[in-house]
Amino acid sequence: MNARRLVILGATGSIGRSTLKVVRENPSLYQIHCLTGHRNSARMAELIDEFKPRYVVMSDLSAARELKHQVNGVCDVLDSSEALIQAASDPDADIVMAAIVGGAGLRPTLAAVRSGKTVLLANKEALVMTGLLLMQEAKQSGAKILPVDSEHNAMFQCLPKQVQTNLGFCDLRANGVSKLLLTGSGGPFRTLALDKLEDVSVAQAIHHPNWSMGAKISVDSATMMNKGLEYIEAKRLYHAARCELEVIIHPQSVIHSMIQYCDGSVLAQLGEPDMATPIACAMAYPQRISSGVEPLDFLALKELTFAAPDYQRYPCLKLAIDACYQSQFATTALNAANEVAVQAFLKGQIKFTDIAGVVESCLAQLDEQNRQLELDDLLALDGQIRQVAVQYVRNRC
Repeated sequence: MNARRLVILGATGSIGRSTLKVVRENPSLYQIHCLTGHRNSARMAELIDEFKPRYVVMSDLSAARELKHQVNGVCDVLDSSEALIQAASDPDADIVMAAIVGGAGLRPTLAAVRSGKTVLLANKEALVMTGLLLMQEAKQSGAKILPVDSEHNAMFQCLPKQVQTNLGFCDLRANGVSKLLLTGSGGPFRTLALDKLEDVSVAQAIHHPNWSMGAKISVDSATMMNKGLEYIEAKRLYHAARCELEVIIHPQSVIHSMIQYCDGSVLAQLGEPDMATPIACAMAYPQRISSGVEPLDFLALKELTFAAPDYQRYPCLKLAIDACYQSQFATTALNAANEVAVQAFLKGQIKFTDIAGVVESCLAQLDEQNRQLELDDLLALDGQIRQVAVQYVRNRC
């Protein structure tokens, strides 16, 4: 069997690194066709030497110039947003890993979908900001979207094939599924007294009990907005009604998500917290390949506990769930407002408990009239809401 040609959008980030880990485990199955990065030219030069891609793209112009000097003609180096689109839709590529963080990944991800690629989806904003549009485009082009986020991939693994092959438009009930159970750790303040949340420091908020993550995602975990965004993603992927999707707090983070069936059965996906596992699942679907991850040691597990989320403790989670069933515009606004609010908290401009207030205020001012479900309109809304959120923060200071 010929090796499948792989494009990795965001090769120097954490998802890119885990993807390359899987490629190293299966060198005969995958060929690196193109890698893209932003500023890390030194790391990209190392990847060029190891994987010999046909070409690379650096979105930062100075990094691209530096990389061209480093590789000295060994590999073509492109340096524009148009080049990202070109890489994502390259007719010679078989698989596209969409792992560019934030809004910068939206256009190339949409280009890959419109080109009918097999798209391994790791860009959260693609579903939160443009999920309805993305799924419609995939249906039209015949693109195959496979979720990489651990929770959504866990659900994917436990769902029947009829759902797996009809993402965005599946009928859960018709396939015996009664509920998707999305698990979350509850963050570092799961047991903190509610009246103490107002005094939470930045250092406390970014200290997650289970994972070592960046500051922004750590705060999102503390507010459980991260689970709210994942709820939105799950809704878009699996076409879930509100009664078919539930968040459960699972502090040990061993079960990545579960599927409840109409006969009373519950299927769960468990594993070590290593992104190479869901990436390998998506890369090889419907086959299984080595991910380089050790299997879970059940004898080392002490306990598995579960609880319902308290919306007084996690108002951001409730805001996300409500926005999810309001509109695509509401989830786009929610994401933009939250990003501004979290940055304001990290800078000491607002309190931890003000994050939800910023988001709620922006959603209350959302005007959905005369908006079209197009990427440019969604991006324009994103920018407008950010301005509203910034002004709200200034008024609070």
